[in-house]
Amino acid sequence: MSLDVKNLTVYYQTLRGDVHALEDVSFSIADGEIMGLAGESGCGKTTLSNSLIFLNAPMKYIKGKVLLDGQDLPIAHMAKMDEHRYRDISIVPQYAMNAMNPTVKIGKMIETLIRAKHENYEQLLPELDRRLDVVKLPHEVLNMFPIELSGGMKQRMVMVISTLLDPSLLIADEITSALDVATQKAVSEMLVEFRNQKIVKSMIVVTHDISILYQIADSILVMYAGKLAEKASTEVIINRPRHPYTKLLISSLPKVGERYAVKKMTGLPGTPPMLLKPPVGCRFKDRCPVAFAKCSEEPPFIEVEKGHFVACWKETGPNA
Repeated sequence: MSLDVKNLTVYYQTLRGDVHALEDVSFSIADGEIMGLAGESGCGKTTLSNSLIFLNAPMKYIKGKVLLDGQDLPIAHMAKMDEHRYRDISIVPQYAMNAMNPTVKIGKMIETLIRAKHENYEQLLPELDRRLDVVKLPHEVLNMFPIELSGGMKQRMVMVISTLLDPSLLIADEITSALDVATQKAVSEMLVEFRNQKIVKSMIVVTHDISILYQIADSILVMYAGKLAEKASTEVIINRPRHPYTKLLISSLPKVGERYAVKKMTGLPGTPPMLLKPPVGCRFKDRCPVAFAKCSEEPPFIEVEKGHFVACWKETGPNA
């Protein structure tokens, strides 16, 4: 098992009180698995991914445990996590195109980072060249400033930098959101190539665009309002979802060849709840088309069939 998260709970501290951004999140990722993390904006996707690697103020660790390859990650301790970042777990952050220092040449930037991790930069140079070949970047980029690269080239360069020490787990947070469609496809394919070449062991791909996950992910974890709604293989989530929220997400996707005049796309009415004072019970119940009295109690996130987890009373209750 590559990653095992148990009851992870993280809040945001504000002057008005704690925002319950992530509560009792438990899931696992197997070796070689690419897991997509999906849901609307504000549902906790980035909070979850950041909590695994860089939990800083105003984020507040409440409880939970994270195991990576059987090793306990000290996510609540910034200093203790330093030895794990970049080596064991790494991230391609949201807005990664702005992650590089614009005043320093890329090669020098990488050298400084590698030496800060007490690694031999000269010994890593052949592998760095090979990684540039993998993402189809010319070796000359090492002598260029970030401003000389296009958006897609910057994105791929950050992917190389983030994985240079072969981390076990890579988190890719909305890395295709600011790219054109052709570049999105290229970057997505490179993520799969990183896994296939064992540059990284497993991966979490965070996005609100399920269509991208359909192309590259082995499984999809759907979040809603800081809680887990459903997790299953990509094929099951796309074709046989069981949580009402997942069904609405999938139904909102356009399908090739369908005309709007023949079949209108459906959307999700309403908005996610405010998490300063989260609703009691199922957090989706006020927007759910099949909500009933039992939804005033919080549903458990349980396995309804092998590898398929759902948090919904309609699917897991006595009348399911």
